[in-house]
Amino acid sequence: MSGPFAVVFSTEAEDDLLRLFDFALLRELQSETADMSIPQRAIEAIRKGCEFLAHSPFSCRKAHPGDDSLVRELLISFGSSGYVALFEIVDANTVIVGAVRHQREDDYH
Repeated sequence: MSGPFAVVFSTEAEDDLLRLFDFALLRELQSETADMSIPQRAIEAIRKGCEFLAHSPFSCRKAHPGDDSLVRELLISFGSSGYVALFEIVDANTVIVGAVRHQREDDYH
């Protein structure tokens, strides 16, 4: 992704994308009004949302309020809810996405 910051997905975050895709696919397969494009569109929305981090990672909320941590969260809208990407600003050039979850999940995996 181009910008002042390189955005890198950790292995765990890539695994999360696969898990989220599989969950969305299963949900659509079980639906009477299945839209088989939704799982791929969801992953594309997450990846596109993370492109924002290449330019403005400091504008995202801190993952631990009151902390000066460089660990932050990006909210990504999709459908009636969306996703949350947990990331860390590692240095002046790099942001690492460490986890991605659906907004209705209890915690990061």
